Amino acid sequence: MRKAKPKKRILLPDPKFHDTQVTRFVNNLMLQGKKSIAYSIFYDAIDMVGEKMKDSDKAPLDIWRKALENVTPQIEVKSRRIGGANFQVPTELRPERKVSLSMKNMISFARKRSGHSMAEKLCAEILAAYNNEGGAFKRKEDMHRMAEANKAFAHFRF
Repeated sequence: MRKAKPKKRILLPDPKFHDTQVTRFVNNLMLQGKKSIAYSIFYDAIDMVGEKMKDSDKAPLDIWRKALENVTPQIEVKSRRIGGANFQVPTELRPERKVSLSMKNMISFARKRSGHSMAEKLCAEILAAYNNEGGAFKRKEDMHRMAEANKAFAHFRF
């Protein structure tokens, strides 16, 4: 690279839970710079999770964290061209990328769900991920399966 790496920006914690991970999730959820709407969607979804999981002794934010952990991939495959052939090379993920992928997958599969409001869709996806099911969890499983199938090409790692 010609230039120096850009400095990491410091994220401010969110107003309700005082957690920077929530802010990062809301930033991914946000469309067209409408952060207050994204916050309201997230908080409504967390409230719905709390209502649906009343019998559970865990807090709704802990359920969300566990759901994120369940959809976080450890390995991904990257295409690498070697000698005229393309190989799917399994590579480890950096910690920041793991979190980023899990958040983006959860949000994208929540958007694809059927439901009335985005808060309801997000709530349903969080509960599905918490129970090790749903689209985002399936994506993680597919990534791991692809990496396992192409384990023989791991020595091409770059």
